[in-house]
Amino acid sequence: MSGHRLERVESLLTEEIGRLILSGEIKDPRVDTMAGVHGVKVSKDLTHARVRISGYLEPTALEAAVDGLNSAAGFIQKRLATRITLRVTPRLQFVVDTSIEEGFRINKTIEDIVR
Repeated sequence: MSGHRLERVESLLTEEIGRLILSGEIKDPRVDTMAGVHGVKVSKDLTHARVRISGYLEPTALEAAVDGLNSAAGFIQKRLATRITLRVTPRLQFVVDTSIEEGFRINKTIEDIVR
């Protein structure tokens, strides 16, 4: 599979899953609209996708949101199948992404060292 096509599919999945979260279509109360899709990594055969979730939430709330998204993964996959034309809709796995928080922590550490 071409790398360019994988990037396009990842981008489409990022957009569509973000829209589903933001619009409130996912009715699980654990899923906060402040949680956002930070990135999607799709397998080469398009059968699996790992969705990184981050947001301006407490760590426990972010974990709960990811748990809610994982329990609603079938619903989300079904919605994606109607919105994106693919031969196979990837199976979704949601994971917490703390890279933004870690980046802020590293920057603060560097600033403290410089001072």
